[in-house]
Amino acid sequence: MTSALPAGEDQVAPPDMKPVSEKNLAARLNNLNERIASACRASGRSSEAITLIGISKTKPAEVIAAAHALGLKNFGENYLQEASGKIDALEGLAATWHYVGNIQSNKTKEVAKYFDWVHTVDRNKVAQRLNDQCPANKTIQVLIQVNIDEDPNKGGCSPGETLNLAQQMMLLPRIQIRGLMTILSKDSMPRDSYESVAQLFNAIAAKLPADQQRCWDTLSMGMTDDLEHAIAAGATHIRIGTALFGARE
Repeated sequence: MTSALPAGEDQVAPPDMKPVSEKNLAARLNNLNERIASACRASGRSSEAITLIGISKTKPAEVIAAAHALGLKNFGENYLQEASGKIDALEGLAATWHYVGNIQSNKTKEVAKYFDWVHTVDRNKVAQRLNDQCPANKTIQVLIQVNIDEDPNKGGCSPGETLNLAQQMMLLPRIQIRGLMTILSKDSMPRDSYESVAQLFNAIAAKLPADQQRCWDTLSMGMTDDLEHAIAAGATHIRIGTALFGARE
């Protein structure tokens, strides 16, 4: 697994692109939904099986609110300090918040407080801290980040460690483990890598107790350039930034 940032160092959001107009946002969301529907038809799947997560890092609360008004309900954030301010500002918004950034051990309390889903757990220490620091009125939905390409520059546990980590996490009562998440290396072959993640997902499912199999239902993989490959391989959650909010300048 790759190392986290040194304790006490928070990730800083890079400068944002130019503001996105509501008209452009609506067109992008429509185009994206059409891509998802087309990919699902090609794979013999229902588009209702796909959860679209808008990666809203560096985007102001006003843009998130506009996307929500257009029907997008799931948002992903990478930078905790930035995200907490936006989530507070949008407290009345009926949105689901996904943490998709690197998790530092000293930030787990805030992650547990603000987010409904955490996609990037790659070691039991982090899972234990999320469990221990989870607010009393919630259960955090958690995914194991797997480094399917075993790229030293990417986060995630190795495929061979994943089953053991899943079994340890299932003992924690305040988190619900749901499946796997991956971020591909730049030089990977998306179709092959996503199929490998799906095979690992199925292999783990076959070794889980029946009560855990029912909740083992999520594959978070696929971004703007490769969502079709991810859906063909069985993705249930795709994480889209560029196709929705535009390329960062």
